[in-house]
Amino acid sequence: MNKTRSDCFIKARRVISGGVNSPVRAWRAVGGNPVFVDRAQGSKIYDVSGKEYIDYVLSWGPMILGHAPAKVTAAICNTAKKGTSFGAPTQAETQMAKLITEAIPSIQLVRLTSSGTEATMTAIRLARGFTGRNMIAKFDGCYHGHSDSLLIKAGSGVATLGIPDSPGVPKELARLTLSLPYNDISALEKAIDTHGSNLAAIIVEPVAGNMGVVPPQKGFLEKLRELTAKNGILLIFDEVITGFRFTFGGYQNLIGIKPDLTCLGKIIGGGMPVGAIGGKKEIMEKLAPAGDIYQAGTLSGNPLAMSAGLTTLNIIKSKINSFALLDKKTERLCSEMEKLFSEKGIPVCINRCGSMFTIFFQQGPVYDLKTAKKSDTALFARFFQAMLKKGVWLAPSQFESVFISFAHTNADIDQTIDACSKTLKNL
Repeated sequence: MNKTRSDCFIKARRVISGGVNSPVRAWRAVGGNPVFVDRAQGSKIYDVSGKEYIDYVLSWGPMILGHAPAKVTAAICNTAKKGTSFGAPTQAETQMAKLITEAIPSIQLVRLTSSGTEATMTAIRLARGFTGRNMIAKFDGCYHGHSDSLLIKAGSGVATLGIPDSPGVPKELARLTLSLPYNDISALEKAIDTHGSNLAAIIVEPVAGNMGVVPPQKGFLEKLRELTAKNGILLIFDEVITGFRFTFGGYQNLIGIKPDLTCLGKIIGGGMPVGAIGGKKEIMEKLAPAGDIYQAGTLSGNPLAMSAGLTTLNIIKSKINSFALLDKKTERLCSEMEKLFSEKGIPVCINRCGSMFTIFFQQGPVYDLKTAKKSDTALFARFFQAMLKKGVWLAPSQFESVFISFAHTNADIDQTIDACSKTLKNL
């Protein structure tokens, strides 16, 4: 298998920059050559040599139903027979927007895009245009895509590679972005006291998922909503990861907070490229052609993505009572793994929110980027490689999330616990 991996990666690097089309796929944080995938079904993924893995990456979150669910693949195939792109409105776009507005009360109007990055980029432009202000604020370790305004102290692959800011981001633009420590109410208050009148928006992952899973501490998001509303600052929830992950709707549904704008992606496309921005009518109507803030996309609302997304969301809607079971299954896996690490005497901190979690290789607690970076990334890399050999596919980075789908069975969980037990004997 290693030879096959090596051969595939060598060939890829000859024609693809870095050999991959998204940096974290290159496995630089864990070493070795990346596995090249051939196919996937349900909770399993198969590499080009035919080896089977239990998949806990799930395409970085979208595959909440598991891979290639029959109804979703059938919908994609049926749609493809009619055409794959028209550059014109379709009824499916309206159906998707209607379903989103029904699921998330804070969203009155929707604009579909082709990626989460496009959605967050549009949200920032819209906030600046609506408020007439130029500055924005984000939080350290929160990743909102790779647009210039947001690639400041980002998480995810940037945290993995140790790049605090990317070359190519103009200093002049970076100076318009404040990056604050996540979960720090005091720092938030000070920033708004100093810059509040110049801030167009504050964008946040309500549950951080790109410095590893870091849930909001009690009162943090509530204070954020209070202060932004008081100072005329738009609050943007980046729910690209969390949207429809914990319930039929956003994380905001569970905590009762209504942001001004919400960015979605991943799950709403059922595995196809998609993004969306939605929010208050008076803000969203500023987008062209209703307003003068420009945004466009040739493949926005792509028919294949809409068919996959609509089918996925309708299935999730029918499973609304199953989220508790998914949560319970995830909790069992985390609890059993935590016991195994404790018995081995290896300090770990497992942060979990619903069906996503991260094992931080440190004592903890982990509540922001600074504490997340205390983790033993070398030990994580050894754990990752050992679990991979035992057929368990984890994200190749300490600073990513483990995802569980409705397709994961109790047998998958048992097999993963057993793999962890055997791995720790030699770690």
